[in-house]
Amino acid sequence: MEPEEGEDRTPLLKEPQPDTVPACCSARYNLAFLACLGFFLLYALRVNLSVALVDMVEPNTSLAKNVTSNVCPEHSSTINVPRNTTGVKYSWDADTQGWILGSFFYGYIITQIPGGYLASKIGGKLLLGFGIFGTSVFTLLTPLAANLGVGYLIAVRALEGLGELSTQKSVPWRPMLESLPLWAIVVAHFSYNWTFYTLLTLLPTYMKEILRFDAQENGFLSALPYFGCWLCIILSGQIADYLREKQNFSTVCVRKCFTLIGMIGPAVFLVAAGFIGCNYALAVAFVTISTTLGGFCTSGYSINHLDIAPSYAGILLGITNSFATIPGMVGPVIAKNLTHNNTVEEWQMVFYIAASINLFGAIFFALFASGEVQDWAVTGYHLHRS
Repeated sequence: MEPEEGEDRTPLLKEPQPDTVPACCSARYNLAFLACLGFFLLYALRVNLSVALVDMVEPNTSLAKNVTSNVCPEHSSTINVPRNTTGVKYSWDADTQGWILGSFFYGYIITQIPGGYLASKIGGKLLLGFGIFGTSVFTLLTPLAANLGVGYLIAVRALEGLGELSTQKSVPWRPMLESLPLWAIVVAHFSYNWTFYTLLTLLPTYMKEILRFDAQENGFLSALPYFGCWLCIILSGQIADYLREKQNFSTVCVRKCFTLIGMIGPAVFLVAAGFIGCNYALAVAFVTISTTLGGFCTSGYSINHLDIAPSYAGILLGITNSFATIPGMVGPVIAKNLTHNNTVEEWQMVFYIAASINLFGAIFFALFASGEVQDWAVTGYHLHRS
């Protein structure tokens, strides 16, 4: 049965709820809390090498070191006494570091679609639990692999990625893959992740090589942008729901507006961060604002899978996240190839590329995204009228 003209094709995602829902200790809050802990651990395991790498690599004694030392003076006003003088230093050049930082995503990319399928078969609890366990085991093997050689380290990081699996009836693959609204999400997800993964893997390097923060300051300041992003994700979700439920904004309007804010805003501040010289406070502020604004995308393209095909949201996420993992693989390699001398001009080019890709993704999503359940996803699914 075809939906009538004017029919609101927003899916009914849940049965009518009781009049009163517990303010705390309910199943949904328990699930949210446990999921939060799970993702906290997964992202900590994912980025720990990015922070550690800046102190694992031997200082460059070539001309590049002289160029870097003239960019900005050492930021710390106190004498930086290393806390551990026995750690091994590795003679990895910039290209090798790029491959190491991107290697996690070699394993991660092949788990996306199978992960979505398995989640529908065995549930997310077992999948998340075994994923964290596997990633943790391979993280413990990282120091040993680094001592054995860079090839072993890349292999272990790839195996870590295998552990991070992401969420059925006959799947309408052909119409699904021919759906322009799905490709709008793919392009937006890919574009956003280019900036997100570039900063996720290389922000500690930028903090050290350009802004000249020491190791202790680096760890805190590299985390600050993602704390801001976390707050923005929570706030933007509340605002998006308010606009749809109380102000009667259409779903597609909310998704497009939030995606534009979450992609164009970060692009502007990321480019600006490359042009403020050695103003440490402003540089950190711009990078933090850039990453924080990206949190709006969670209520934009990131949730749009549920809008267009709630019955197949897990598989759609697997598809889009497969494409969106590519930036994690190639972004650090390209960035490291562009920053051999670690000059401000080289990092400006890295920021230009990320901002341009972000801008393209935002425009593409704004043109072709949808907020309605697609025809190929309607079968057996309830709709309601406005």
